[in-house]
Amino acid sequence: MNKIFFVFALIFITTSVLLSQENPVVVSENDLENTSIIENVEETAGNNIDNSSEKLDIKESIISLLRNTAFGGFFPKSEEDIAEEKIKEERSIREKYEIKLHDIQIKKVPLWQNLIMICVGLVLVYLAIAKGFEPLLLIPIGMGGILANIPVANIAAIPVVQVINNIPVTLSAGGFLGQVYTFGIEAGLFPLFIFMGVGAMTDFGPLIANPKTALLGAAAQIGIFGTLLGAMLLSAYVPVITFTLRDAASIGIIGGADGPTAIFTASKLSPSLLGAIAVAAYSYMALVPIIQPPIMKLLTTEEERKIVMKQLRPVSKREKIIFPLTVIILIALLLPDAAPLIGALMFGNLIRESGVTERLSKTAQNEFINIVTILLGLSVGSKLAAEKFLRFETIGILVLGLVAFSMGTAGGVLLAKLMNLFSREKINPLIGAAGVSAVPMAARVANKVGQESNPQNFLLMHAMGPNVSGVIGSAVAAGVLLAILG
Repeated sequence: MNKIFFVFALIFITTSVLLSQENPVVVSENDLENTSIIENVEETAGNNIDNSSEKLDIKESIISLLRNTAFGGFFPKSEEDIAEEKIKEERSIREKYEIKLHDIQIKKVPLWQNLIMICVGLVLVYLAIAKGFEPLLLIPIGMGGILANIPVANIAAIPVVQVINNIPVTLSAGGFLGQVYTFGIEAGLFPLFIFMGVGAMTDFGPLIANPKTALLGAAAQIGIFGTLLGAMLLSAYVPVITFTLRDAASIGIIGGADGPTAIFTASKLSPSLLGAIAVAAYSYMALVPIIQPPIMKLLTTEEERKIVMKQLRPVSKREKIIFPLTVIILIALLLPDAAPLIGALMFGNLIRESGVTERLSKTAQNEFINIVTILLGLSVGSKLAAEKFLRFETIGILVLGLVAFSMGTAGGVLLAKLMNLFSREKINPLIGAAGVSAVPMAARVANKVGQESNPQNFLLMHAMGPNVSGVIGSAVAAGVLLAILG
């Protein structure tokens, strides 16, 4: 029944996109005046930017990645590199300008499109309440989408500020959802706050006790890079879909099944696709119990699913304190672009494991993350406005997100099977599926599928190893993409 409803929901959204059409944009006089604020930026950037199709040079990408590490001094930049960097910066400013201008314009869309998006919001709320799919997020996202599509109310309108004589003057306060979005999503704060709370709730003990399971979390990230290529192919061969390389990277992160990382990456690389990417990421996270089991059973035999793993060794308090500090130092040296996400995650974990900050730990695990979750969900839902969501690209994102998630699940299972060929202590391949970072749902699914074959087999703690390493892996993958494309 759940599968039938999920398919029906996808068909409903797809039909809505196909029926929608481009509508003229109506811009107020004030908005036209506001464009003069940064017309000089657009003109300057337009003279220097080559709008031809993007090309990714592997050698240059590796060098760019190395320059963003502590060893960047060994790879000095030439004058040509500096000039190219300046052009990229100007292009980034222009893109941000165009997105901001698009957001402050008054869009006129037919009422039926608003009604369609309100129905989409109601579907998300129904999935959360009736089916129990990630209710803590789908209810705020659904309500945000409903509020954003109320005609005339402009609840999701963003604030508009103009600098006059070096003094910022607020021309429009915007709607309350727009204000929350600007503060939390556009500035990139909410994903970091969520990671603090996740770190405070996460026990890295299973990963420390069995470090080789980190490989399973790494293998599950194959969905990210496989989908990046898929998005570029889709854009090349489907005329109505035009994804840039930065868009493809943002969509690929859905494969990590990590909502905050997907939002953080999309807000940096593809803000215009943020709504569709966030909904796809959290929807597929919620549908882990439906999507993963068929893939897990397809790729494993009955005997493999019955494999019993021995109990993990105890992990000392000292190890648990050293682990987050070590990870932060390594990330700072090797991949600073991932430092915000990983740093927030490890800070949250440190206040949990230190034993001397119980009040901070409990606050991060409860009140803090609950408040941020509400604001995050509402602000993401505010991007489900009809003129932004009812596009052909939305179908592409939903399809590619499902492919990414499936590839990540398969990657972890297949690597576990490969490791069993060379390991004396056998690994139950089912725990490889937990390498996607839907914590702890993916680990619970692995445990449940294992117990269907062997009721005495308890895989939950073993599956938490690849599960938490998947959280780190998806953040590292995001850091790599930001270093190369950001």
